[in-house]
Amino acid sequence: MAPVYALNLFDLADNDDYRAYSRRSVDAVGKHGGRVVALGRLTDGPVSVGYTEPRQVMVLVEWPSDEAFRAFLDDPEHSDLHPLRENGTERYLWWAYERLEDLRPVLRRS
Repeated sequence: MAPVYALNLFDLADNDDYRAYSRRSVDAVGKHGGRVVALGRLTDGPVSVGYTEPRQVMVLVEWPSDEAFRAFLDDPEHSDLHPLRENGTERYLWWAYERLEDLRPVLRRS
C-alpha cells in the first residue's frame, strides 16, 4: 500500500468551529495512521500565479494508504467532527495525491 497525501486549502469562517475541529482532529487523524506533514498560513509575500484565488490556510496530511484516509472519513466515532471542519471553513479545496519518487510516471501520461 502506498501512502496518500491529502492537501487541504481553505479560508477560516467567522466562527470557532475550525478551532474545535483542530483540537480533536489530531487524535482522530492519528487513530487511522495519518500525520500532519505541513501546515501554514498564507504569506504576505508575492501572490502566487494561478487560476484560483489563494486560500488563507494549507494543511498537508500523510496517510499510510487510501484505505486509511477513507477509514478516517467514514469513522462513525467522528460523525460530529467533520461538520466542524465544514462549518469552520470556506472555499475549501481538498485533493489526495499519491507519492511519486520522480515525475516520470506523470510525464509519460502527458
